[in-house]
Amino acid sequence: MTLTESTPAHSAPITERLAPIEIAPETFVIHDTYSPPGAPGAVHMNSMLIRGAEPFVVDTGTPLNRAHYLDDLFGLVEPEDVRWVFLSHDDIDHYGNVHEVMDACPNATLVASWFLCDRIGVDRLDVPPMRWRWLNDGETLDIGDRTVAAIRPPLYDSPTTRGIFDPTTRVYWASDCYATPVLGPTAFVDELDPDVWSEGFQAFQAWNSPWVAMLDAQRFAEACAVIERLAPTTIATCHGPTIGPSQIDRAFEMLRRVPTTPVPPQPNQLVLDEIVAAIESMSAELTS
Repeated sequence: MTLTESTPAHSAPITERLAPIEIAPETFVIHDTYSPPGAPGAVHMNSMLIRGAEPFVVDTGTPLNRAHYLDDLFGLVEPEDVRWVFLSHDDIDHYGNVHEVMDACPNATLVASWFLCDRIGVDRLDVPPMRWRWLNDGETLDIGDRTVAAIRPPLYDSPTTRGIFDPTTRVYWASDCYATPVLGPTAFVDELDPDVWSEGFQAFQAWNSPWVAMLDAQRFAEACAVIERLAPTTIATCHGPTIGPSQIDRAFEMLRRVPTTPVPPQPNQLVLDEIVAAIESMSAELTS
């Protein structure tokens, strides 16, 4: 089955969980997987931890998975040891547990940007400015035993997006870029059928950044080259399995093809009608 074939309109929630996986020395992906009703697959809601001299949390997960996320995170690092909490952008699946993390970590500084803090707003960001550190695209931050760099990925769905590159491990956190839907919890893209990976990858990039079809090919190639010149050996992403060294070049090549690849259709009203009918049917059974 491919990720664009039909699936049941009202799927059961995914209950299987992956434990955090060490993708590089002292670098862990914290996993979550969500299956939206009617979607042709599931999507990861991952975050990351660099457990170095000054532990660095990368995104804070979604509120839907708060208890498991906090258990996983603080099973890897003591809250008092966390020094930095980086938000890649202002979507709630990236900052959804920021208050809980900042409250638990008294020595942590929130690494954001002016635009990110402005878009979340004072009504939704209850962290005092004295605990902020603004890090713009292209800037670096010394975190004790390494200096990380904020580098925007070629594709994104929020103008506040910045990825993070660790030159010590050569891991790049790509935020929403280089992602793909999955059929269930998946640690590495090597576990996927190559054709399923390619199809899902192309669909996710185009659906998440539909403006990619309007881009000048040369300008987009230059944006892709920014990441390629970093020479990452591992790419971690919020919404897909980790891309290891054996698949990096293929991921680069697939991303460059996105502007000229046909975009598959998204679920339509017929799918929504099936979802509503399934919900109504289950409700009727429960009340009968």
